Amino acid sequence: MIVKTRAVVLREIKYRDQSKICTLFTREFGKITVILKGARNPKSRLSGKFSPGSVLDIVLYRKPSREIQLVSEGSLVHSPLTSEPDMERFAAMYRIVDLVSNAVDGEEKNLPLFELLEGTLEALYRAVNRFDLLVVWFLLHQVSILGFEPSLLRCVFSGQEVAPAVESMRLCELLFVMNPGGIALPDAALRRSAVQRTISPEAYRLLCDIGTARLSDLDALRAGEAETAMLGSLIEEYCSLHLEHAPRKRNLAVVAQMLSK
Repeated sequence: MIVKTRAVVLREIKYRDQSKICTLFTREFGKITVILKGARNPKSRLSGKFSPGSVLDIVLYRKPSREIQLVSEGSLVHSPLTSEPDMERFAAMYRIVDLVSNAVDGEEKNLPLFELLEGTLEALYRAVNRFDLLVVWFLLHQVSILGFEPSLLRCVFSGQEVAPAVESMRLCELLFVMNPGGIALPDAALRRSAVQRTISPEAYRLLCDIGTARLSDLDALRAGEAETAMLGSLIEEYCSLHLEHAPRKRNLAVVAQMLSK
């Protein structure tokens, strides 16, 4: 059956002399594996299009009983190569793509997640300058779509509103609880055995701002790089716990090398 769908390239590997095998996250069919015959031949109409982070409209010869599908056509919609070269941009792209690759499994359609990924990549390639904020924004929305939205407005143990409590109690720190997920007031978390991470009131407010911001508003947020990096690590740990995935060590090493240049 010949079908059309939009797809994001998650991974690619060389196959034989001139072909590729790619993992795609598609709008209609979820995560699939495809073969692109002759795609590494510069004369092929598929050449140069299927790299990680690329968003394409593709034509598939799809057979549900077959593990690897055949791509016959592909036209680029968004490409990481259309922007000026930027190592931080590419590092953010690889991180986002790897998170999705590890979070989804099998041919299960997830339209909200696909639209989140496509919109995030489009912003990454065209407009957003604070790539670190974009990654945190994506993490928060991804984990919420997958059913594990952390509680940020109310204490996960007492149900008390967090923001008023910070002011009235003059708190110097809060706790981010991994399970159940969300913010806890120190008194309510006392003697609890849940895994907890300390977070400052300033970082908490930034986390709330990121979670409620639109993509177009991210660059306007006032956020220090160290504070944003801490939130990124925090939410990624939370995602890893609840989605039972962790970015592959090899990919993290590549990202670290890119950022160090």
